[in-house]
Amino acid sequence: MTSPITRTLAHLLTAAALLPLGALTATAAPVDDAVQELQRGWEVVRYQTPAAEREKRFEALVAQAHKTTEAYPGRSEPLIWEGIVISSLAGEKGGLGALGLVKQAKVLYEQALQIDAKALDGSAYNSLGVLYYKVPGWPLAFGDKTKAQALLQKALAINPQGIDANYFYGEFLVETDHADEAAPYLEKVLTAPGRPGRQIADTGRREEARALLAKIKPQG
Repeated sequence: MTSPITRTLAHLLTAAALLPLGALTATAAPVDDAVQELQRGWEVVRYQTPAAEREKRFEALVAQAHKTTEAYPGRSEPLIWEGIVISSLAGEKGGLGALGLVKQAKVLYEQALQIDAKALDGSAYNSLGVLYYKVPGWPLAFGDKTKAQALLQKALAINPQGIDANYFYGEFLVETDHADEAAPYLEKVLTAPGRPGRQIADTGRREEARALLAKIKPQG
């Protein structure tokens, strides 16, 4: 029987607020190439790798992400992606052992916000907000629904049409007993423009949005 903490952290692997390749220029700098490589690696593990293999694959990706962050100090994008990969690894591990990982991810997102809060369409706000509503509250961890909502709303203000910004705000509303307010955000996920090079992530996120909508909408 799984504990509430394990079940909560298991959801973290969906909490990697994914980032738009459109924010990267056609003549990508080396840091952009490195970030795109992490992004593609994350998508393959998250959506195309058998569940039994994901933890080891994410562990390897964490090491790659950390090297990227060290290689490009002062850039927020690698910090965001290192946080996303660590959060996803926490989701695979579950249990109390994952709490240390989500605390690491929190620090990385906060560092990214200090450098450039609007980087990658405000994804640090989105990813940090997801952590705040997914993890347990005090005394086990730092979970805080009020902080989560404020952060997710900041992400939406920066990227109001974003697939992930709308998905996670919709999910937040569902999980905080405001399902009646969630549908417009989840429906926007289904109609938002696709992100260049993000077909795998877009398909997966839209499937998740449809599943949530099916849960909250009465069946006719």
